[in-house]
Amino acid sequence: MARRRRGLPVNGVLLLDKPRGLSSNHVLQRARRLFQAQKAGHTGTLDPMATGLLPVCFGEATKFSAQLLAADKVYRTRVELGTVTDTGDAEGEVVARHAVPRLSEADIEDVLTRFRGEIDQVPPMHSALKHQGRKLYELAREGRTVERAARRVKVYDARLLSFEGEAFELEVHVSKGTYIRTLAEDIGRALGGGAHISALRRLKTGPFEAAGMVTPEALEALPDQAAREAVLLPVDVLVAHLPRLVVDDAAAHRLTHGQPAGVDAPGLGVGEMARLYRDEVFLGLGVVTGPQEVAPKRLLSSAAD
Repeated sequence: MARRRRGLPVNGVLLLDKPRGLSSNHVLQRARRLFQAQKAGHTGTLDPMATGLLPVCFGEATKFSAQLLAADKVYRTRVELGTVTDTGDAEGEVVARHAVPRLSEADIEDVLTRFRGEIDQVPPMHSALKHQGRKLYELAREGRTVERAARRVKVYDARLLSFEGEAFELEVHVSKGTYIRTLAEDIGRALGGGAHISALRRLKTGPFEAAGMVTPEALEALPDQAAREAVLLPVDVLVAHLPRLVVDDAAAHRLTHGQPAGVDAPGLGVGEMARLYRDEVFLGLGVVTGPQEVAPKRLLSSAAD
């Protein structure tokens, strides 16, 4: 007999404003308990020091959370010049101090031009990337350093917001896999004094922006479960960038039973994915397999009901 899942079948996306000092998993579990949700997951870890946008997926939304892992992101960060730490942020141990050269805003702007566009970046030791099955930060805590291959990332924009002589604030728009700590360290090195970040806030990930966020405290202040679930975005917001196909009842029946169906998919080639709807009900994702044929790719469990 199948084991019954504990909790409520909550489905949707919550845009959490992660507070400083807590891990992403801690905030996720706090939200899951509050919603009494059967299943939950987040879509990209923020360091404990970092704050801001942490999309949390409940229930059926977890099936599509990978769509956000590859999304571009926007951050605001404060860069402190002259002090280098082993983690690249204010949480780490100081490993070097340097005199900060006399700089102007023009000097910073000049260096920033070198870091816009495609750049090679060596991932930090204090990261969740793995080496021979172990996370790099675990090795770093043991005092070990291993060779890491540089990765090509893209900095779409790096905008100077303020400058105070030995510190400045940036807003950066980057591709997936870009480490802001490492970017700040590299910029500091190019300026001649080294650097670390003392604040980091995520403002945007994929289609989601900070304006839609809710704090854990605001969630806890809501009167009941209905009010909390009203804050959630629908599951299909995670795949809103994909084309939309409306299928009839016969096609929906075949698709939800794991079979390809005759569906008109104008403008889509073989291998392309699309959102599937029966009337206004989201069924999941399909993939074009031939002329006027779509096969199920990833469907909601409720789609076959």
